[in-house]
Amino acid sequence: MRAIFLPLSCLFCLLYICPIAACAQKGGAPVTVIAYYSGNVNQIDSYPVEKLTHIIYSFCHLKGNRLNVDNAGDTATIHKLVSMKKRNPVLKVMLSLGGWGGCKPCSDVFATGQGRLDFASSVKEINNYFKTDGIDLDWEYPAIPGHPGHPYREEDRPNFTALVKALRDSLGKNNEISFAAGGFPVFLEQAVEWDKLAPLIDRVNLMSYDLVNGFSTVTGHHTPLYSTSKQVESADQAVKYLAGIGFPLSKVVIGAAFYARTWEQVDGTNNGLYQSGKFKSFVPYSIFRSTITTEKGYRFFQDKEAGAAYAYNPKEKIFATYDDMNSVAAKTKYVKEKGLNGIMFWELTLDITSGGLLDKIYSTLHP
Repeated sequence: MRAIFLPLSCLFCLLYICPIAACAQKGGAPVTVIAYYSGNVNQIDSYPVEKLTHIIYSFCHLKGNRLNVDNAGDTATIHKLVSMKKRNPVLKVMLSLGGWGGCKPCSDVFATGQGRLDFASSVKEINNYFKTDGIDLDWEYPAIPGHPGHPYREEDRPNFTALVKALRDSLGKNNEISFAAGGFPVFLEQAVEWDKLAPLIDRVNLMSYDLVNGFSTVTGHHTPLYSTSKQVESADQAVKYLAGIGFPLSKVVIGAAFYARTWEQVDGTNNGLYQSGKFKSFVPYSIFRSTITTEKGYRFFQDKEAGAAYAYNPKEKIFATYDDMNSVAAKTKYVKEKGLNGIMFWELTLDITSGGLLDKIYSTLHP
């Protein structure tokens, strides 16, 4: 084999332009690092997009049967995200439909063949206009209860498959299709037809966060990697379920949360973990270190069984559950070890711009 020598400047350019592609899953495919993005047109400039493979703009919605970009600000933001390809030529930018509370008409619109065809056609038109790379479906949820008051029906399950089929027929192989899946058993078992979706999609983004949430009256880990004797729901539990039904793990992405959830009125037993409480707040990682501190009375813990971090303030009786440097590193290593498609997170602007959780994911992929 002939040795190939590159000038140092060229080598640096290659490493800079293609950072993620150098780290592969089992089988050689690149590990995807996917950021959901709900920020404005200006915020993206501050973040290291070179460390991402995908940005998913969140969110677009339905207007009639069609995908709709809601306003001029959203339009400007999408254009700006696409322009980030100048900094990272391998970056893909996708558009997401829905979100929590953002898909109320989905069950009705996608119940008809015409609704599905109209939507698929509109996605192709919008992707062509913006030069975006695909669609992410964040319908919460087909066939099972989701956002309070949103309609759902048993037929959503086959209708979702038919929707994805219509999208693939419209978009061809050049655009990517993904969907956000609940990381809890009811979704996994009842919401979608996994076997029929597998050949149609590029990946599924498991929302392995909010597993305890604003409706929960007992504390727990909201984004654990592993199950415990007290809490079955976890990223690993969802991955094992999909493996057990034969869904290809090379299309599975697990989720990290760039925010904490807190509960108040929590008893100090077990440092607040698995205790009754009242949901209090959502704390972005960007302000976490100035909000939840030892100076303010918090004590910090690592649950090695769950692969999760938590904190408790015994004076204020406040419990916090979150991803930290340790847990996102563990999730990233898990992705590599299990041969998964990648890791995604909600959401980029909740991170700090340097030295944050995205940087930890990157450094774990590139030790």
